[in-house]
Amino acid sequence: MRDNARCPDCGHTEIGKGKLSGYATLTPKGKIFSMGSAIIADVCTNCGYIIKMRVERPEKFKDR
Repeated sequence: MRDNARCPDCGHTEIGKGKLSGYATLTPKGKIFSMGSAIIADVCTNCGYIIKMRVERPEKFKDR
C-alpha cells in the first residue's frame, strides 16, 4: 500500500495485509468450473477497518 496510507475510519497510518482463501475465494460470474482467486485486503492494524480488497489472480476474470 502507499507509504502515506491512512485509515479513513480512525486515521491510523499502520496498514497490514490479509488474505481470504479456501472457501472464501471470489469466483467469476458465469464460469461454473473456475476455481476463482483468493482475495487480498489492506487492513488498518489499529481498528481493523478494511481499506481495500482485490483479487490475487485478476486474469481469472477475463472473458475467453
